[in-house]
Parts: sequence; C-alpha cells; structure tokens
Amino acid sequence: MTFANIFVLLLIFIPLTLLWVFALWDLSGRTDLSGAAKGLWAVAIVLLPLVGMLIYFVMIPQDSVSNQPPRVVSGTDAPPTITDDRMAELAKCAQLRDDGVLTDEEFSDLKARIIG
Repeated sequence: MTFANIFVLLLIFIPLTLLWVFALWDLSGRTDLSGAAKGLWAVAIVLLPLVGMLIYFVMIPQDSVSNQPPRVVSGTDAPPTITDDRMAELAKCAQLRDDGVLTDEEFSDLKARIIG
C-alpha cells in the first residue's frame, strides 16, 4: 500500500463510512418521522451517501438533537418538585429547629438550599 492509499483509507473513507452508519442509526431512532419519511431519508442516505448525509444532518430539528422531549412552556412555571430525599432533609432541619439547635434564620437558609 502506498502512502496515498493509506491516507485516503484512514482520513477520508473510514470517517465518511462512520458518518454514513451514524446517519442511518440516528434515522432509525427518530420518533418525529413517519415510516414513509424514514424510508425516503434512508434511500437518500444510501443512494447519495455524501449529499444525503449532509442534507439529513442540516435538516434535523434542534429539539431532536438533545434526545430530550421538547419542553412545554405554560403560562406559569410550576414550582420545583420536592423529592423524598429533600423532604427527609427538611424534616431533619425542622426537628433541629424545634429542638433549638437551629435558629429560624438558619432554618430558612437551609430550607432555601435544599429546595434549590
């Protein structure tokens, strides 16, 4: 093998093949596309590997990139939820305040830290 063959193999062919596989893998996991749309994208990516991949990656909506469902914004933001661990910590702090170990100001500061 010549240097040019190794260069093409390692720096061009393998990365493009990995991008091609990733595009098909990402397409299979998309939930916002119908089966027909996925099929058309798969045909475009397979038949036009470089152009199909580039267009596919450019056309991905930003909310599907983060792998998180889109955030629903309502008129008022909901208060932060308090988990069981936080409730236990608040109960301990309240007990310490009731026992006289903590002052009301210290309790308020700890409560604000626990709730976030």
